[in-house]
Amino acid sequence: MVQHRFIADDSFWRLFPDAAIGVAVVHGMKQTNEIPQADKEAISRLLASANHDARRWLTSDTISQNEPVALWRDAYKKFKTKKGARCSIEALLKRVLKDNPVGSITPSVDIYNAVSLKYAVPVGGEDVDTFQGDMHLSVTDGGDAFLPIGSDEDDPTLPGEVCYKDEAGAICRCWNWRDGQRTELTDTTKNAVLLIECADASKLDDTDAAIHELADLLRRYCGAAIDSVTMVTRDNPSVDLA
Repeated sequence: MVQHRFIADDSFWRLFPDAAIGVAVVHGMKQTNEIPQADKEAISRLLASANHDARRWLTSDTISQNEPVALWRDAYKKFKTKKGARCSIEALLKRVLKDNPVGSITPSVDIYNAVSLKYAVPVGGEDVDTFQGDMHLSVTDGGDAFLPIGSDEDDPTLPGEVCYKDEAGAICRCWNWRDGQRTELTDTTKNAVLLIECADASKLDDTDAAIHELADLLRRYCGAAIDSVTMVTRDNPSVDLA
């Protein structure tokens, strides 16, 4: 088996010294067609409940004035972003605010979106078997190849942008804004890394609780074996992925 690591580089910690990333490494997830119908229905209920309960985070009809969104808008001011790029949790909460619930994609993604909504934290997942070399979280020099989900045109990173990347290019742009097609979780993904970010200490407890709950749900409904659940910090900046 090819060995990979996740490494948060010094360039990232210089911008966000108090940040933390919850990392769950899983393998052996069932393909979607292997998940019993009862479990698929349970995942659907989980996502529906999370959509409903996420309204507790929305104290204002102006999306930018809600605390989880404001926190990440401040974080995004610290690095170069593509115009209009926003944290993934803002996109989810905006749908809830507009009575357009987050819908089903694939079981593993539905589970992590449910956790994201429950805790109002950004959550992402990547297929480890698609990686070329190690995955880094860093401030990039720009020009990293990136094919966004739902697009057929390359959209490379900008100089000074925070992104996840490997030797083949960007994995997720603008820290947690948009995933790429190459590494996205699909109906056939078996081995994955799940990531939950907090930009400062204010959401550290929620991030820790969320990553453990996410791992438990993937074990329960997707049959995943949990290799590790780790909080990556400036003092603990890397974790083995396989």
